[in-house]
Amino acid sequence: MTPFEQTNYYICQASRTMELGDRVERLLLTPEGEHHVTVPIERDNGELAVFAGYRIQHNSARGPMKGGLRFHHSVDADEVRSLASLMTWKTALVNVPFGGAKGGIAVDPTELSSGEVERMTRKFVQRLGAEIGPQRDIPAPDVNTNAQVMAWVMDEYSKIHGFSPGVVTGKPLDLHGSEGREAATGRGVVFLAEEFLRDCGSTLEGAYIAIQGFGNVGWFVAALAYQLGARIVAVSDASGGIANPKGIDIPALADFARLRRPLAEYDAEGVSHISNEEVLATPADILVPAALGGVITPEVARDIQAKAVIEAANAPTDPEADEILNKRGIPVIPDILANAGGVTVSYFEWAQNIQCLRWTEEEVNQRLKHIMTSSYATVRKLKQHRNLTWRTAAFIVALGRVAKATVLRGI
Repeated sequence: MTPFEQTNYYICQASRTMELGDRVERLLLTPEGEHHVTVPIERDNGELAVFAGYRIQHNSARGPMKGGLRFHHSVDADEVRSLASLMTWKTALVNVPFGGAKGGIAVDPTELSSGEVERMTRKFVQRLGAEIGPQRDIPAPDVNTNAQVMAWVMDEYSKIHGFSPGVVTGKPLDLHGSEGREAATGRGVVFLAEEFLRDCGSTLEGAYIAIQGFGNVGWFVAALAYQLGARIVAVSDASGGIANPKGIDIPALADFARLRRPLAEYDAEGVSHISNEEVLATPADILVPAALGGVITPEVARDIQAKAVIEAANAPTDPEADEILNKRGIPVIPDILANAGGVTVSYFEWAQNIQCLRWTEEEVNQRLKHIMTSSYATVRKLKQHRNLTWRTAAFIVALGRVAKATVLRGI
């Protein structure tokens, strides 16, 4: 199955459990709009480069559409379509007033200079300026994009429409970004890990956690969980993984990571080097896939030795692998719940921009914890009441909210 087909598989699974019917199901499966553009720039050496860009807007029934902007060589329309759909259900599940969208450019940004990335970003906004906006579609950072890229998006959009900080979230603090936004996705994962382990009669202190991916999300999961007493037994980046069954010294690893060196070069007492696939098979209380999608295949699912999976990445588990994990009795906290901390604090940032307010980091984190834990409790209650998987229960909650909004507004 393609990424979009995989997402629709989960939606249909929940829809049929709810008995929504074919007409409503078809309406909820179909994106509202798709924008495919070319993004030409002049390279530093004078050559012309042309990249493919996408912004797919899935659903606006519950409010302006919201979703990340990623720069990655594997980006294509089907992947962006899938991620846009997931954003619809994610925003509905945590009950923030947004719909779902996603965007991307098919490029390896490591092959471009900073100036070339800036020119590419600004050209992308010029091509899509009429399709985004604070009350229409609000981009945010995603794979290989960051606060600086969001600053360029805001500036280019503001040249056309006037000063508009609310057009993007994940901005630098000096350009009206929000306190706590950078750590939000990882912090939300840790909040859910605490809740899940509490339900299991345990705590995060002393828990063994394996994390695939050591970018923004994986790093904050590791750092925050370590601060709460968890043992991080394996982590990885694109170069490979490291493991220590007694726990990795995360502060020491942080000092190493600040030098932007790959984990394959990390050396410390008790640490062994393993592959990314071996990270996924590391014995642990919780496995956190925090890299790209599609990493948990049926083969990987059969080898997983963690007691539970919390999906920090988008769409890391394919449907067949999900079924295998379910049959093996390994619960999976799905992406639309687990990594919703990012869009939740993006909502906080947008709300602060619209109202010209500034919240403290403590306020942001308190509000984030309330939304993440209450959303978790809603899904858990439905799961237990109807004997569902975590994923199906989460999609049922989200689909119900979007379907009701769609019917109330009228087709």
